[in-house]
Amino acid sequence: MSGHSKWANIKHKKAAKDARRGKLFTKLAKEITISAREGGGDPEANPRLRLAIQNARAMNMPMENIKRAIQRGTGEIQGENYEEVIYEGYAPLGVAVVIEAVTDNRNRTFPLIRSEVNKLGGSIGEPGSVMWNFERKSVIYIDPEGRSEEEMLEHIVETGCDDMEYDEERTRIICPFDALSFVQKYFEEKNFKILETRYEYIPKNIITIEKIEEAKKIVKFFDTLEEIDDVQNVYGNYEFTDEILKILEKEQN
Repeated sequence: MSGHSKWANIKHKKAAKDARRGKLFTKLAKEITISAREGGGDPEANPRLRLAIQNARAMNMPMENIKRAIQRGTGEIQGENYEEVIYEGYAPLGVAVVIEAVTDNRNRTFPLIRSEVNKLGGSIGEPGSVMWNFERKSVIYIDPEGRSEEEMLEHIVETGCDDMEYDEERTRIICPFDALSFVQKYFEEKNFKILETRYEYIPKNIITIEKIEEAKKIVKFFDTLEEIDDVQNVYGNYEFTDEILKILEKEQN
């Protein structure tokens, strides 16, 4: 959900309280299964799997669920033959969109996503149509636990990370794609509470949404796509003004 991370934080906090945990666990399990299939079932030898397990545990996913997802990936037990697919396109207002999906049937997934995108005023493009505007980055979410923005910035400089978006509960730290293990280890050794670690598509150019009616269209677009079972993540190159964020947060609560 890069490009609108402040709004993503607001939604994440609400989701953690409400919880659509069944759907969330399904998406986490798919990531674990694919990670195990591609790199083996040993998290010590498979960084992607280790990352997927960490994120699942952070959301209180039961160990039994995690174990079954790994076994499906390694072939120890039967399961769906998942594959990863990426779709590119546009949301309303010309916002560029990258959609990560995991599916066992492309013939089902693509028409479903295309139909929803079209109904919401967007369009699906050709491969490469918007990817030029995104970079694959490592992202770590940390609970500052009372540390100030200035204190957090000192650590950003120390680790050589690219950027930080400070939040009192869930600070987002962006670093180079291949620096995730180093940065995570650094913050662990400093006794930081790491909430989540992941790879994201970070937009190079941002469209700022300044009208609440337009913001609601964007929110509906991304929320609808994220509710599709086969969709894992949706990224866009937009951000909301602080004023719009306040209105949306108030309506969310």
